[in-house]
Amino acid sequence: MEQQTYNILIVEDDKEIRDGIEIFLRSQNYNVFKAADGIEGLEVIERETIHLAIVDIMMPRMDGVTMTMKLRQTHEFPVIMLSAKSEETDKVIGLNIGADDYVTKPFTPLELMARVNSQLRRYLKFTNKNGRQETNDRVHTIGGLELNEDTVEVFVDGKPVKMTPIEFKILALLIKSPGRVYSAEEIYERVWNEKAINTDTIMVHVRNIRDKIEINPKDPKYLKVVWGVGYKIEKQP
Repeated sequence: MEQQTYNILIVEDDKEIRDGIEIFLRSQNYNVFKAADGIEGLEVIERETIHLAIVDIMMPRMDGVTMTMKLRQTHEFPVIMLSAKSEETDKVIGLNIGADDYVTKPFTPLELMARVNSQLRRYLKFTNKNGRQETNDRVHTIGGLELNEDTVEVFVDGKPVKMTPIEFKILALLIKSPGRVYSAEEIYERVWNEKAINTDTIMVHVRNIRDKIEINPKDPKYLKVVWGVGYKIEKQP
């Protein structure tokens, strides 16, 4: 991802926070635009091509929730909301009306940069600079689960997940054919490229993968067991 080509809008009424975020974004070679409230933010969006917006919730004249609701009428780029702990209700409302992520104040620059990079990666994966759709047969997405064969990376809801080489190969096999059930023997033979002798190791690896990609491994959303048959990645609605 060529970061220097992407424009990020900071909408924050606190000048110190606004300027601080700008410093870190520019250090990552992003172009930065700034606004002090929602009205100014919408004006910038009309003038410039924005690829991601960082929007504070509580601002004068127009708050971040109202701004996000208005921009969602015509724009699809990611919105990361900044919220104080006391603004929990507003944060939930913001996510419901179109924000993609939120960061609670106080936050570290590294945390915010990780969220920015993650959201941009997801947004730009299928969209080029002209807004046309591009397909990548090496990137596989099921719901919030994403596996990239080129970069050997796995993300769950935009957050990176560390996998061992074997875990990555097993997950890659399953995610490329969502809904298809693979027996433990077939998984072993395809991943290890040898005839299956003892498939107990598959069960262990599957359990480890679940612990990493599922919110509740005991009630998995993605990696399912078909008892007596094998394993599959569940298709998502």
